[in-house]
Amino acid sequence: MKFGQWLGLIATAAALLLLWSLRDVVIHLFAAIVLAMALCTVVGVVRERLHCNRPLALLLSLLGLLILLAVALAAVVPPFVQQFEQLLLQLPAAATKALSLLRQAMDQSSQMLYGKEALNWLRQNWGSSSSGGEAVGQSLQGLLGLAGNVGSGLIQGLFVVAVALMIAVQPTAYREVAVLLVPSFYRRRSREVLLGCGEALSSWMGGVLISSLCVAVLAGIGLSLLGVKLVVANALLAGLLNIIPNVGPTLSTIFPMSVALLVSPWKALAVLGLYVVVQHLESYVITPSVMHHQVKLLPGLTLTAQFVFTVLFGPLGLLLALPLAVCLQVVIREVLIHDVLDPWRRQQLT
Repeated sequence: MKFGQWLGLIATAAALLLLWSLRDVVIHLFAAIVLAMALCTVVGVVRERLHCNRPLALLLSLLGLLILLAVALAAVVPPFVQQFEQLLLQLPAAATKALSLLRQAMDQSSQMLYGKEALNWLRQNWGSSSSGGEAVGQSLQGLLGLAGNVGSGLIQGLFVVAVALMIAVQPTAYREVAVLLVPSFYRRRSREVLLGCGEALSSWMGGVLISSLCVAVLAGIGLSLLGVKLVVANALLAGLLNIIPNVGPTLSTIFPMSVALLVSPWKALAVLGLYVVVQHLESYVITPSVMHHQVKLLPGLTLTAQFVFTVLFGPLGLLLALPLAVCLQVVIREVLIHDVLDPWRRQQLT
């Protein structure tokens, strides 16, 4: 290798090390890009419907989002917060009842098998049922106290929103800046790859929004028919957590099952069955219908991406695992397969 090639290799390694050390900043920048793409998608719809220029469409989009946010804060958030507080207060009692039912089932099984309570040592280790509820209550209080420290999170959120708005104002200019970082012979192709990533993200966000709304509506209707309390809070949680595949739907079942368990164990099982049916409808009917133009991701790849990005970037990596996987799939397909492996295979055949 020549001196210039060695210098380029060293510079590339140094750049990768710098990106690794700044991975927290990088993941926040990606979050800003995802938010900017969502806003650009809305702007594109407004321009198509109203036939106006981009600045006016951006202004109308921001005004519309602010109005929707104000309506949500005024009409949805107060009852949601009230019901969510009641839900958190009922979780210790639900945990206590679940532990009591589990102990009774274990004692009955032990008596049937051994003719005596052979699991007393386990009961002693668990302690009384009230201590289990108090432990859960203390854990929830600790979580609420930790959530109260929102200073750092607020700054990070403002950073993401500010960068997203800047990108949404001039998306082409920022895309060209990214293209200039690529060698000149590959800039035209890199521009196509970035456009493909943007289209995939837009399609994914639209599909997720529709599927989450459907999940929230179906969960709300089902919980109302079952007579479970705190319908608004549980339905909104089901829709919001649906954004996180695999993990989110599982977490969304904890709260309504806890509320139903206070009434009857059979009602808790009915809630579990309801959420299983809703998630199957979302996975096999709703999502395929609204995301037929989306980049397809295999469930195994989705779960692997969640694990890897959570390890690398923490909770924000889990939240952004799917858009990261969508973009990586486009990059791997267009760059690695089409531009590297396919030409290499043709050369080998000739």
